[in-house]
Amino acid sequence: MPSSTASAGSARRSGTKGVARADREEQIVEVAGQVFAERGFALASVSEIAERAGISKPLIYNYFGSKEGLLVACLRRGGQVLAEEMERTAALGEVGIARALVTLDGVFRVLEPQPWIWRLLNDPTLARTSEVAAIIDVYQDRVAALARDGVGELMHLAGDDDPVDIDAMTHVWSNVFDSLVTWWVDHPDETPASMTARSSRLFAAVFGADRVGLRGR
Repeated sequence: MPSSTASAGSARRSGTKGVARADREEQIVEVAGQVFAERGFALASVSEIAERAGISKPLIYNYFGSKEGLLVACLRRGGQVLAEEMERTAALGEVGIARALVTLDGVFRVLEPQPWIWRLLNDPTLARTSEVAAIIDVYQDRVAALARDGVGELMHLAGDDDPVDIDAMTHVWSNVFDSLVTWWVDHPDETPASMTARSSRLFAAVFGADRVGLRGR
């Protein structure tokens, strides 16, 4: 007969109906992120999240403490997913426009099954409580550091190392990047591959095909 200690350990490791707690939490975060992105945090209800996840409301409160706690978990996961993907593509060694394209391609691909991440992280209606603000600030700081690094490389290739020029261009690039991803999220018929190709064409129109590497295409 199993000991009470072993039974308690199994309970900690598992959620309802034999599903491991970590897996159940991941499922809840995925559903909650979708609902928050669709409804906005203020209008989203824990009841709807529970119903769509096929679980009870008390289980959500047991895992996350509150609706706000669930939002924090969604933001933390989303920020980590995006920042890690951008750091991965930055480590590939591409420079200039090629780095911009590979970064966008990675973001399109990682967001394809979970576009709610982008919508939630960029939701202007979110109440910036101290915990929410801290999570978003950490994500934005990681992304901003990558943008400064990539733009600095691009400007150096163009023969411009002026720090003020680099700062200004970093703001320009960040807005272009955000606009392209937002446009893509709003056009779900576009695949990541088609959106990367579209971005290449747009960059070619601005910088010239030779700079983007589209000669002969």
